[in-house]
Amino acid sequence: MTAEAEVLGELRRLRARLPQLTGALAATADGLVLARDTADADAAEGVAALTAAALGVALRLTDATGQGAFRELLVRGEDGYVATYAAGGAAVLTLLAEPRVNVGRLHLEARRSSARIGELVDGALERREPARSPAPLPLPAIPPLPSHQPKEA
Repeated sequence: MTAEAEVLGELRRLRARLPQLTGALAATADGLVLARDTADADAAEGVAALTAAALGVALRLTDATGQGAFRELLVRGEDGYVATYAAGGAAVLTLLAEPRVNVGRLHLEARRSSARIGELVDGALERREPARSPAPLPLPAIPPLPSHQPKEA
């Protein structure tokens, strides 16, 4: 079984555990879809690209505020949630959920699945397993923010 098929299986198991999910996808940090469990393939590509952009901002924000490495991002809209979780060193898990989802349960289940997806993707990279999708890239380097410390007189 390829890593892509195993990632898709993990997405399907996650959606079975959380019926309030309306979509799930695993993507590279630069926005290429690795696997998706969504009704609309075109929408998945767009969500993966937007996730990559949001990830860049989140990485910079956690770095600038001294909060350590990026772990997750949660966006709440009127009609539901978008949640993104780090999945190893090269991938992210993005979930779409109904507004009535239990956010604590969402985090619990998503953190487990993102850890598993990270193992699968990172392991495939280590083995250099051929994949139908381009190989995931490491998270983008974020230049440091300018220091706001007062200059010495």
